[in-house]
Amino acid sequence: MSSDAHAPERPAAVEPPGDEPPRRGRFSLPSAYTILFALIVLTALATWIIPAGQYALSPEGTPIPGTYEEVESNPQRIIVDSLEAPINGLYGIEDPATGNVDVFNTGTLFGAIDVALFILVIGGFIGITMQTGAIQAGIAVLVRKLHGRERWLIPILMMIFAAGGTTFGMAEESLAFYLLITTVMIAAGYDALVGATVILLGAGIGVLGSTVNPFATGIASEFADVPLTDGLWLRLTILVLCLAAGIWWVLRYATRVRRDPDASLVADLRAANREHFASAVPADGDGDGARLTGRHQLILLVFGAAFALMVYGVVPWDDIGIDLPTLWWWFPEMTALFLLFAILIGLIGGMGEGRLTTVFVDGARDLLGVALIIGIARGITVVMNNGQITDTVLHWAESALGDVGATAFSIVMYALFLPLSFLIPSSSGLATVAMPIMAPLADFAGADRSLVVTAYQSASGLLNLVTPTSAVVMGGLAIARVPYGRYLRFVWPLLAILAAITVVMLGIGAVTA
Repeated sequence: MSSDAHAPERPAAVEPPGDEPPRRGRFSLPSAYTILFALIVLTALATWIIPAGQYALSPEGTPIPGTYEEVESNPQRIIVDSLEAPINGLYGIEDPATGNVDVFNTGTLFGAIDVALFILVIGGFIGITMQTGAIQAGIAVLVRKLHGRERWLIPILMMIFAAGGTTFGMAEESLAFYLLITTVMIAAGYDALVGATVILLGAGIGVLGSTVNPFATGIASEFADVPLTDGLWLRLTILVLCLAAGIWWVLRYATRVRRDPDASLVADLRAANREHFASAVPADGDGDGARLTGRHQLILLVFGAAFALMVYGVVPWDDIGIDLPTLWWWFPEMTALFLLFAILIGLIGGMGEGRLTTVFVDGARDLLGVALIIGIARGITVVMNNGQITDTVLHWAESALGDVGATAFSIVMYALFLPLSFLIPSSSGLATVAMPIMAPLADFAGADRSLVVTAYQSASGLLNLVTPTSAVVMGGLAIARVPYGRYLRFVWPLLAILAAITVVMLGIGAVTA
């Protein structure tokens, strides 16, 4: 599921081996929940300091540049409003007269409950699919069929994991494959780092180039108030170019290691890793779920169809001049779609009513933390709006960035999202916090709002390839027995390449949008 702070919320159970033992007493970042709630309190304090102000709004409800004016301040209560903000962030009511969010008023729905519910349902959908073993079986059969031609596994597997990353934010699900694939790569004459990076970089680059990933692109598009399909071709191009760079980087290293094993970054662990992985799985590679049955194939077909239907449902075919019925789907319809397909896959997988519902609830439970993060993050926007400082912050940013032009604006956004992605390690939380502020800035700069969405997800995806607070990064490296420091030495030049590709494509996207 998403590269989001699914990861940071669940610490890895084991530590990677090697010469870099963890140091006790070392400072570590607090959880995404704590960071976001602290930001709510700081935002409430800011409403006592920052002048209140408002823009005049266009008929579409967007701020009109140059119309900002200060209004009477409305400072928020530090304790009470900070505690109520996450609740109102998930499900609140906007008072049409004041614009304040209050669950006791009557007015227009103003919350993130639709996004949070979608997260829970898609968690159940993915949980059921993984429980059937279809995805695991498909990977295992591919590995077995390419025995003796393991070099081809590198690009093929990285493309498969990238497909998972770009469509449904594959993250924790990838942990199930580290043992098998690392074993195969070591047996083929490579090393544990090759096995780990095939999965970690494959899925991670897929998330960096998210096309329809609901946990990143979907949530960001919702709060940026743009269709999910806006900027799709730019994101697809970034995905293809960055994945090509990642495959080339891993193949380059793998070829060098196979030719000269001493060139391996984990050469000192070679003997221990060979012994460990040789005994970790049966010699013939068989195991539970290793046979791809007809039922598995049907499940994979239905799984892919769910995402294909989601894309069809959200594309505004009328607006792009294609003679197809436009369904105008958004989160309520997408939630219903994945609920239906979760049931279908469960039934195809032979699950009875009791097991199907249990697995669905377990899958939803895995993403409960993400749903809560969205509410907490939305609470920051609630406090800013109620304190009437959102437009003031926009006005300051308009003054600083309004004249830079679309190209420079998109690159500045990417640069801003890099430290923000470290500060707020939850990709869903970051989208919920930043988009209501950042997206309107695009209007002032004459840029398309989808560029802000693309800049956000690319920066967040890049940081999630290396963040040490991620259980996906640290857990995957631990399973593959690769020290974190060795991985950093391997990956940092690639990170620079991926960042350069993204910046160039954002510039091109700004010119052609």
